[in-house]
Amino acid sequence: MTIRKLLVANRGEIAVRVFRTCRELGIATVAVVAPNDQGALHARVADETVEILSYLFSEEHIRAAKQAGADAIHPGYGFLAENPDFAEAVEAAALQFLGPTPDALRAGGDKLEAKRIAAAAGVPALSAGEPDEIGFPLVLKAAAGGGGRGMRVVRERGELAEAVEAAGREAKAAFGDDRLFAERFLERPRHVEVQLLGDGDGGVVALGERECSIQRRHQKVLEEAPSPGIGDELRRAVTDAAVAFGRAIRYRSAGTVEFVVDGGVFYLLELNGRIQVEHPVTELVTGLDLVAEQIGIATGGRLPEEGRRSGHAVEVRLYAEDPTTFLPQTGRIERLRLPAGVRVDAGVEEGDEVGIGYDPMIAKLVAHGGNREEALDCLENALAETEVSGIVTNLELLRWLVRHPVVRSGRTTTAFLTEYPPLSEPPPEAQRPWRGAWRLNLPPPPPLPPPELDAVAATPGAESSELTAPMPGTVIRVNVAAGDRVHPRQPLVVLEAMKMETPLVSPYEAVVRSVHVREGDRVAGGAVLVELEE
Repeated sequence: MTIRKLLVANRGEIAVRVFRTCRELGIATVAVVAPNDQGALHARVADETVEILSYLFSEEHIRAAKQAGADAIHPGYGFLAENPDFAEAVEAAALQFLGPTPDALRAGGDKLEAKRIAAAAGVPALSAGEPDEIGFPLVLKAAAGGGGRGMRVVRERGELAEAVEAAGREAKAAFGDDRLFAERFLERPRHVEVQLLGDGDGGVVALGERECSIQRRHQKVLEEAPSPGIGDELRRAVTDAAVAFGRAIRYRSAGTVEFVVDGGVFYLLELNGRIQVEHPVTELVTGLDLVAEQIGIATGGRLPEEGRRSGHAVEVRLYAEDPTTFLPQTGRIERLRLPAGVRVDAGVEEGDEVGIGYDPMIAKLVAHGGNREEALDCLENALAETEVSGIVTNLELLRWLVRHPVVRSGRTTTAFLTEYPPLSEPPPEAQRPWRGAWRLNLPPPPPLPPPELDAVAATPGAESSELTAPMPGTVIRVNVAAGDRVHPRQPLVVLEAMKMETPLVSPYEAVVRSVHVREGDRVAGGAVLVELEE
């Protein structure tokens, strides 16, 4: 089958990136645009645009493809990318789906089914089950999706009910499915993933691994390839396990098998049945275009050869978010100067508005070097050139990250941003760039839980204080009423913005003087939500 015109059932950076490859291959492009996304960059760069009601309505994408005369649909990442019913509907409409088969998405995308398949294929996986069986700490996860949505760490039983409710709401909003499961939680693992390509007939190749341990709110901030934290033997074992899992579900197209690595032991985390945000680091070290490979697989082409890798690549994600609290930010980008000398995959341009409806990513900056030090130096210089004004971003956090001695020495785990708070001075022991084998004579202290996202514009001791909205959003929970007595760090209001929930908590023991919002209200950043008095 030849693809002459392709629709991307997505938006932002990934749609722009897919369109770029299509132009190089001579394939016409179709963008879809939701009502609250008019004028977005991906619509401006496509050959044609079709308006749809929502990015989450599968029938709208199929209607748009038929209307535009497209041959195929690329799902991107997020939204419907891992929805087997969408893949099935696309193929039933006689359109080519540039992703896994519906059966593979059902088998690998359902996290509980994936664990069963992994066990049969000899791939180790973390235990899952009822909270009483697993014990605490545990992590709740959305059964139908990933990317940090619908995910909560629960450290004690008293937190469980509220976490289940919040994670279920978030999963429903992101994936249309509120099913959750509980899994044993590892405190300080590495997050290592393997990029696969499959032909759907049992042929699977691995294109190397990526290290993605630096995360905030269970979402990645910095990724690199290859991983600096695993040796050759463990690398082979992780790669073999990923390939075995891909073959077990007869995987097709591009996908990623994610693992947590704890010392010399690894466990299956999940399958991402789609192209990943961080795929550019693999492209830079292999010289392959993964979108072109997806198109080639869909049109009957052969899988590439394994093993061709060169140098080291590092990617950071430039977000419209506060660099210390990670709260998403909104506003108009008044100035945007992106660097030369590195790969830049952007989803917006100067003058664009970042709203509350979608992921706040501005761009991905990806550097390649002959070795890891060269790649990090290149990225550090690129970040120094980058300028953004008119909106709060995490640019300073990214600059701090690539200079940090623990990052430079390759010793990061998923607890990094808890143990080393953003923009803080590294402690003296972190100044020494440890390399190779090392150990501490004393066991490490237990890591602190991730910081709560407070939004209190007051100082304890005042007669009253105001709980204000840290960003525009929608009030989805009001937990208190006037006259209630609240304890320190008790969640008072829950805001939703960009499909992520943020609990806003009391700074100290107080009495609720008044509540200014109701569930369902949309509020501006800085709006007073609750007044407290001691």
